[in-house]
Amino acid sequence: MFTSSPDLQAGAEGPQPAASADLLPEVALTLLAGIGPLLTRQLISYAGSAQAVLSAPAAKLQKVPGVGPAVAATLRNQAAALRQAEIILRQAEKTGTRLLYYTRPDYPTRLRPLADAPVLLYYQGTAELNAPRTLAVVGTRQATDYGREQTERLIKGVAPYQPLIISGLAYGIDIVAHRAALQEGLPTIGVMATGPDQMYPAAHRRTAEKMLENGGLLTEYPFGTGPDRYNFPARNRIIAGLADGTVVVEAAIKGGALITAELALDYDREVLAVPGNLGAAASEGCNHLIRNQQASIYTGPADIEQTLNWDNALHPTKPAKAALDPADFTPEEFRLLEALGTGEKQIDELSWRAQLPGHQTASLLLGLEFRGLVKALPGKKFARI
Repeated sequence: MFTSSPDLQAGAEGPQPAASADLLPEVALTLLAGIGPLLTRQLISYAGSAQAVLSAPAAKLQKVPGVGPAVAATLRNQAAALRQAEIILRQAEKTGTRLLYYTRPDYPTRLRPLADAPVLLYYQGTAELNAPRTLAVVGTRQATDYGREQTERLIKGVAPYQPLIISGLAYGIDIVAHRAALQEGLPTIGVMATGPDQMYPAAHRRTAEKMLENGGLLTEYPFGTGPDRYNFPARNRIIAGLADGTVVVEAAIKGGALITAELALDYDREVLAVPGNLGAAASEGCNHLIRNQQASIYTGPADIEQTLNWDNALHPTKPAKAALDPADFTPEEFRLLEALGTGEKQIDELSWRAQLPGHQTASLLLGLEFRGLVKALPGKKFARI
């Protein structure tokens, strides 16, 4: 089994629990066939929790949009999923794997608003997934000397900003990016297309072990999941969603790197591409992105600094609000405050972002307003104070 020691799960604030029994209904819900991330969010938005979804009678479930008799029957036939969830929780506890559910405060904040993001993640490692600066570096498995050199120069160039480097642990550009990050002392996350106990490719095991000490491994797939080819395109949305910007170093005209770039654009994230020689197969994808104005041209680390405003050249960064302590709030209050973020948001948007029913959102906002944490604005808008 590929796993980390529980001791490696200690972050800056001390050891974190790998898993707990109160996640049982959440894990079970992810194991039911045909109940994907979108429908899961819909169900929990209506019912209020995973436990309430699993406890609801079939007639009530069918009142939820998108739920018919077949889906309701699947939700009621949950015994096997609950048993498997118990096994997963035991495995997670034994291996020091943290289970991050989208309604919980420790779920990555950059993924939370994305409708197609996984509802459950399996995480081993020490890196802060909500790091101030995050950068995805992706590319072809058939990397050239030029691609490897540009990847290493890129990582070295952004090292002063201490970003979290994200990639897919695959052959080629991915593994070069991870190894270059480790060389520069940068935390780096490998998003896997397998379960947390399966290392693919096996040749990258030693690098992955080092990443657990300064970085980590992240996956949406449960223990025992092998490298199914359909998992690889799907995991690219996690790479794109976790990163503020994605750099495509080398890419064929079709492949995973271009899928990641397209997803990043869908998420309104920045995309840069390294130009290559005309006619070079490994650079066709990058040149295509640049030609079609889907990516900014990358000519050096300064392009990343300016595009992502790491140097504050575009506009000065406002002083950050004091960090929220989850211990001071209920889980629902914390999700709502995170959904508010900065700026003004309407109550309907907040309800969707926090995945809370409308009436509960209104009640929580009123309570937070009384505590001096939120202010009401015209047009049913709210903002943090």
